[in-house]
Amino acid sequence: MNKRSVLVYLSVILLLFLGVSGWYAFSFKVYGGAPELFDGNRAYEDVKRQVEMGPRTPGSPGHAQIREWMRVELENAGWTVEIHESERLGHPIYNYIAKRSGEPPQIILAAHYDTRFVADHDPDPANQNKPVPGANDGASGVAVLIELARTLPTDTVPLWLVFFDAEDNGRIEGWDWILGSRAFVEEIPVAPQAVVVVDMVGDADLNIHYEANSDPAIRAEIWGTAQRLGHGGVFIPDEGFNMLDDHTPFLEKGIPAVDIIDFDYPYWHTVADTPDKVSPESLQVVGDTLWHWAADQQLPK
Repeated sequence: MNKRSVLVYLSVILLLFLGVSGWYAFSFKVYGGAPELFDGNRAYEDVKRQVEMGPRTPGSPGHAQIREWMRVELENAGWTVEIHESERLGHPIYNYIAKRSGEPPQIILAAHYDTRFVADHDPDPANQNKPVPGANDGASGVAVLIELARTLPTDTVPLWLVFFDAEDNGRIEGWDWILGSRAFVEEIPVAPQAVVVVDMVGDADLNIHYEANSDPAIRAEIWGTAQRLGHGGVFIPDEGFNMLDDHTPFLEKGIPAVDIIDFDYPYWHTVADTPDKVSPESLQVVGDTLWHWAADQQLPK
């Protein structure tokens, strides 16, 4: 290697060092220390772990197992876990609430952890009475929240992570949709500035449009964050589906809420809703966006 080549090589190394040093300096300035960032691969392992538990239908062994698993993961990440117990239509409800302080939440990030009793949208009639594995519809949202619990900066605004029970069993005799979130809104006296629900966010072919009922200002903020991070090809700022989901009870109470969901998912409520339909890259995009959006929020003046 000649002298000129050595100088060019050293110059490139110096530029890379300065770039990395600048990123760390920015992180310390903005987030109070170089943070651990969201890891989509780790979230994907959490999706697989949940599906390995079997159906997480209310009352099943898998339902009890995921509740204990969430508690352990959240407490290991430094959060305090409270269980909101209720009853709807004669069924016990267990909503899990993770907090870092006793302050009321300015933000709630939420997902449902239960799965559906029957795969009634499966194209094969022989499968339509089988339970849904729930890799995307259930496990993906939980995985995003668990990874956020591990990685969100400790100096965020007061924030709760809420895991709703009994969301996914409407159109079944004796059940209805969104039982857990309705119980939460009716019984937990908080009024956050924003509620963000993540549901079905792991699709390997992910396209997240504005949900039509969601608060326009908050969804514009989140989609704008995604755009700045280079995720504009996934977070698409035009309206898609009109959803009944866990954000609905908050909206009905006048609390600003957003549903982040890709409902264009051909395996919804089928036995094919399995981890191979989910990707670490999709979880990374959603988690990265919410990580930065939540970390950038300021206390109201």
